[in-house]
Amino acid sequence: MKNFALIGAAGYIAPRHMRAIKDTGNNLIAALDKSDSVGILDSFFPEADFFTEFERFDRHLEKQKRKGIKTDYLSVCSPNYLHDSHIRFGLRLGADVICEKPVVLNPWNIDALAEIEKETGNRIYTILQLRLHPAIVALKEKVAAEPANKKHEVELNYITSRGHWYFTSWKGDIQKSGGIATNIGVHFFDMLMWIFGDAKEVIVNEHSRDTASGTLQLENASVKWNLSINGKKLPEELRIAGKRTYRTLNIDGESFEFSDGFTELHTKSYENILAGKGFPLMETRKAIELVHSIRNKSW
Repeated sequence: MKNFALIGAAGYIAPRHMRAIKDTGNNLIAALDKSDSVGILDSFFPEADFFTEFERFDRHLEKQKRKGIKTDYLSVCSPNYLHDSHIRFGLRLGADVICEKPVVLNPWNIDALAEIEKETGNRIYTILQLRLHPAIVALKEKVAAEPANKKHEVELNYITSRGHWYFTSWKGDIQKSGGIATNIGVHFFDMLMWIFGDAKEVIVNEHSRDTASGTLQLENASVKWNLSINGKKLPEELRIAGKRTYRTLNIDGESFEFSDGFTELHTKSYENILAGKGFPLMETRKAIELVHSIRNKSW
């Protein structure tokens, strides 16, 4: 049984990490969040110590370490702009780190973290759960079996409605979240490059506070992409039906369905990491470079 600590326990994604820790037979010994609305802990680890102040969390884990209770892994589910700092904390604590997307906001942060990995001997793993989705794995295998020069036409649309709270939260601040393309798009860009090859050209048509769109030339695909949190952009029939999310991926005119099968992917990610097969820090670099260039329109 491995000991985990977790930063960002009150966030949307934290319960998936808690479940993954529990489902893999491990223990959460401490959690941190500035919000104390973390009753979700009771569903998984009611005995976990909880802190609202980083300094006390830090001191507690150091005391536990001196007692011989090592933190084997730190799970980072904090706001995007804090990932870099929290990963550094985990490495210097002597733990391996499992970080939610995006692992950092800027490509140069990856290089600096790689140096700390070397210094400490600990590892950073990223959650790239779409690479574990059975339908997406099958698609990659299909594309890989085709002639190397075949070029596909791809269209990605992802609209996930968010209310006014979004713009008041850190997610609505581009300096903290990285903006729409980073916050809700980085997984999709990673998935597309994993399947169709590296980015050769990026054109950004729009990058506003609620929408990002453009075109992307990959080695084996021409991609038209559109991401939004504006519910008014949902297809009318979905709005009438009360739906709040629209996700489509069309490849050469055919719809590719991968809406289901997400619930267990964090657990699968943790299983792979614990088995020594997780996605290391550098696996996410190309996606981070891409969303950084989209944000800064610097391609």
